[in-house]
This record gives sequence, structure tokens and C-alpha cells, in this order.
Amino acid sequence: MNFDEAVIKSKTITQKPSNEILLSLYSLYKQVMNGDAPEEESYNMFDFVSKAKHEAWLKLKGMSTEKAKEDYINLVESLLDKGLTKKEEK
Repeated sequence: MNFDEAVIKSKTITQKPSNEILLSLYSLYKQVMNGDAPEEESYNMFDFVSKAKHEAWLKLKGMSTEKAKEDYINLVESLLDKGLTKKEEK
């Protein structure tokens, strides 16, 4: 599976994964698409979700695009293996 296929398959998740997994999916995707996160991000101080997303992305600083793609694909494949996504329709 390549990165684009993994992105499509990630949208077929039928059961909500843990917040940790969701943050990993988000941060790896952002690292692939945008590179390193900016050090400062503007969000409301009470917007804890945005803060958590930004902090998760910051932790990937310096990770190569290829490594982020590989980790994203592996994470989506692990979700598929756990049966958290719909079966592929033929």
C-alpha cells in the first residue's frame, strides 16, 4: 500500500481509535504534507484539541517525509489488521 492509498483507507475507519492513534495519524499526515510544524501556532488557549494536535506534530520535528509516510502506512495497516475499518467493496 502506498501513502495515498493509506490516506483513503484511513477514512474508512468505522470504530473510533484512541486519541493517541488519532493524534499519530494527524501528525504523521501533517509531517508528510507540510514538513516540520511551526514552533508557535495560534489557537485559542482553551482549544485543547488544537493544542494537542500541534504538540503531536511538533514531536515529529526533523522526521523525513519518507519516514513519516512509512509510519503512516504502517499505522493504517495495523488498524486494518485490527478490523477497525470497513472491508473493501469489490
